[in-house]
Amino acid sequence: MIVRYPDQQGRDSVPGMTVTVALADDNLIVREGIAQLLSGEPAVEIVATCGDRPSLLQAVEDLAPDVVVTDIRMPPTKTDEGIRIAAELRTTHPGIGVVVLSNYADPAYALALLDSGSEGRAYLLKERVHDRAQLLSAIHSVAAGGSVMDPKIIEPLMASRSQGRRSPLADLTPREREVLAEIAQGKSNSAIAGSMVLTKRAVEKHINSIFLKLGLGPEEDVSKRVKAALLFLADGEVSEP
Repeated sequence: MIVRYPDQQGRDSVPGMTVTVALADDNLIVREGIAQLLSGEPAVEIVATCGDRPSLLQAVEDLAPDVVVTDIRMPPTKTDEGIRIAAELRTTHPGIGVVVLSNYADPAYALALLDSGSEGRAYLLKERVHDRAQLLSAIHSVAAGGSVMDPKIIEPLMASRSQGRRSPLADLTPREREVLAEIAQGKSNSAIAGSMVLTKRAVEKHINSIFLKLGLGPEEDVSKRVKAALLFLADGEVSEP
């Protein structure tokens, strides 16, 4: 069932600022809790809440939201609906951003989300939802075509150790690893420069070096930025040759 918010239909929207959101979670308490969390934010308008994949897809067709915020597991199969929805929307509604909420800090899910590109995609653990600022940041980032990965996906990336094999990240310097973690959080070069107290030119040089060492090439591409950060974590899953 789709739950619409008719009380917001008459709100004056500021062009280019208000982000419309369709929210999906099969848990009513969680669904309404997130809706309430976002309801006081003037830059976000919740146009529908849904309890399953079919209802969410119907809401997308009827209401054309800017962003979909969806649980990773919902009816009908309760497996990876959120990932499938993101992939489907990449084809049918490429302009819609997707924030996938999950209980699982699993690189396999994160990599699956990025299979068709990471532009306008975010993967957040549900434990972040109580922090409205983080959720809002992810919503606005994907609405603008950005990409966000939960920091807890990156923590095991930095702690992982290859066993009996040489990791492709082994050649990265400590500074490049720090830059890599910043990239994985969806930060722009300017934001990385600010947080690490570096010049933007220095950040660009580090990023180009990271891409070259990982065999991704020097091109500035959102998918490469995020996949570079996840590569080491994925590398830990690869079988011995």
